[in-house]
Amino acid sequence: MDMQNEIGIIEQMLTFLNDGHGVTIPDSGINDTARRIKDFIDKLPGGFLIYNADGKEEIIYANKALIRMFGCDTFKEFIALTNNSFKGLVYSEDVEAVENSIKQQIKHHDDLDYVEYRIQRKDGSLRWVEDYGHYVQTRTMGNIFYVFITDATEKINKKNLERTAFITENQEKEKRLLNLIEEYDKERKLIRQEHLQRLEVIEGLSVDYDTILYADLDSDKVIPYRLSNRVKSYFVPELSNHGFSWFSSDYVNNWVFEDDRESVAEEFTADGIRKRLAENRTYHLNFRCRKKGEPEYLQVRIVNVGSGEHISQIVIGGRNIDDEVLLQMEQKVLLEEALNNAKLASIAKNTFLSNMSHDMRTPLNAIFGYTALAKKNLRDRNSVEEFLDKIDNAGRQILGLVDKVLEISYLESKDFKISEKPCDVCRIAEDVYNSIKPDAVKKKINVEFECSTVENKLVFADEDKLRQILSHIAGNAVKYTGDSGNIKLIISEHRSHSNEFATFRFTMKDTGVGIDKDALKRIFEPFEREKNYTHSGIFGSGLGLTIAKRIIEMMGGSIEAESQIGKGSSFTVTLSLKLQNPSPASSSGAKRDIYKEIKGKKILLVEDNEINLEIETEMLEDIGFVIEPAENGQIAVDKVSASKPDEYLFVLMDIQMPVMDGRQATEAIRKLGNKKLADIPIIALSANAFESDRRMSIDRGMDAHLTKPIDIPALLQTVENVVFGKEN
Repeated sequence: MDMQNEIGIIEQMLTFLNDGHGVTIPDSGINDTARRIKDFIDKLPGGFLIYNADGKEEIIYANKALIRMFGCDTFKEFIALTNNSFKGLVYSEDVEAVENSIKQQIKHHDDLDYVEYRIQRKDGSLRWVEDYGHYVQTRTMGNIFYVFITDATEKINKKNLERTAFITENQEKEKRLLNLIEEYDKERKLIRQEHLQRLEVIEGLSVDYDTILYADLDSDKVIPYRLSNRVKSYFVPELSNHGFSWFSSDYVNNWVFEDDRESVAEEFTADGIRKRLAENRTYHLNFRCRKKGEPEYLQVRIVNVGSGEHISQIVIGGRNIDDEVLLQMEQKVLLEEALNNAKLASIAKNTFLSNMSHDMRTPLNAIFGYTALAKKNLRDRNSVEEFLDKIDNAGRQILGLVDKVLEISYLESKDFKISEKPCDVCRIAEDVYNSIKPDAVKKKINVEFECSTVENKLVFADEDKLRQILSHIAGNAVKYTGDSGNIKLIISEHRSHSNEFATFRFTMKDTGVGIDKDALKRIFEPFEREKNYTHSGIFGSGLGLTIAKRIIEMMGGSIEAESQIGKGSSFTVTLSLKLQNPSPASSSGAKRDIYKEIKGKKILLVEDNEINLEIETEMLEDIGFVIEPAENGQIAVDKVSASKPDEYLFVLMDIQMPVMDGRQATEAIRKLGNKKLADIPIIALSANAFESDRRMSIDRGMDAHLTKPIDIPALLQTVENVVFGKEN
């Protein structure tokens, strides 16, 4: 390589340094500077080498000392001897070990390495060298190594000769020497491990911590790696002589919030740190600092980076945790609110369970008591009939409680849905009116029904849900209205701007006991009622209005209540419903005599429970049906398959049965080859009372779904709709 090329290499080095790496040399002065640097490098007593770190590791530059070290006179001879690569410098037996060592050191030390290896001079002789390398990534010259190489043959040979002399002189000395070497290697490894560990800890802390310090407790030394504004002033030159103990004490006294100062001071001394690190290799302190007079939350983490049992070398990381503390405070408030809500819910639940326990035991006591009286007075027909009526009433009270609890659970499930079908709002309200009238007559309550102002009776709505809403409100009106009182159910229509919809108001007014203002605010909450059974003598769970309100809201409506103690209450349900197209055929014809229609008709009753079968048979035969029993679904399928068309008016099918359940039996019947037999009306009668159960029955081919215990009026209404409606 001629001088001009060598100067060119030096100029590239200067250009790299000049390109944002902390050195500023005017372009006009680079050439002169390069010459001076070349002269300086050539006069160095040791070798200096630059080579590419990638690919074939080609040599870029070598000074004269290095060329002479290889016994060459010119750079050209040197290139030929080494095949123009770093590997060519190293004796072939040492190449693999040297490259692996450099890679490992670069991996752990970032960009520095040190290796010892042999070189083969031009005359064939071997020499030992020490190699100090520096790895650099540049934009102008690529990835390169700067290497300082010194001849260490005498040094290493001397070390080997001394070692051999020791070994040959005395076996004990040999062992001692080996032990010393082993201890030296261990100590060197420990020092290196401690250094690497310190770097790893610092690198790990640097992700989150804005202050990082290294301290040696034994020498009372502290070295900064990263500084925040809080501690920057402690490491100016004029304070450089101060040690860790002074720093920690002054920091606590001047920065830590007064209320936290004592506890932090105790743990931020050398003894306090050693005590905590003896338990765990790392720990943290959370405390407040003063920032413009206001508290600022900080966290200091201290890590033991030394080896052995003695604790001296530590790394300290500090960071602001204001956001985390504020989030924890917010979460604490939310948890406290949730706890309070849970306590309120628990109180409400306990109140409900207390009321339910009382309200279920009361009718149960009546059932057991009147049953005993009926057995005792079997010959007195009038008394027995009176007792049985009271047993029936008590049973219906228990059934009502169970239904309401199940309704609440179902409303809170994902399975609850609102469906819209054609229906008549006045007819639904009239059905509710007729259902409460018998109980009202017993109490001599005057009941009125008003629907004359409604012009569009035919709408799309969930008929069952609307009837359920009005039944809960009407039932309460009868329950809480005294003898000789008045109840009025009024339906009114208010047309909206859209021709497709109208707003309907269902108002239930009574002259009952009334509700005070405080209770009126909670009247729609679960498990709430104005007075319990014991004080008022009025039976009820306090769930009816809750159920009604939730269904109303799911239908997109609202409910309002007004009341005065001793004067009565008024509940108004407001719903917006889509109107049907008016049709002359929509008016209902003359009401049929259902009892006459069913007289002598045979039905297939599918029921596996003997007690249920006996009760249901008795009740159905009493209203005129002829009963054909079937103990399970398979028998039902066989009997329908073997029957004549129209032999059975319909099938009353249980769901849960052995051999074949009710829904499987329905599917089998619908697949019969005889179409008339396959189309026989099938009505489910099941203890499964949820909307999903009803929907599943319909999806599997049943025409309707009724719940146990059997309700004769509901059954007759269903028969009229399903059986005779299908005929029409």
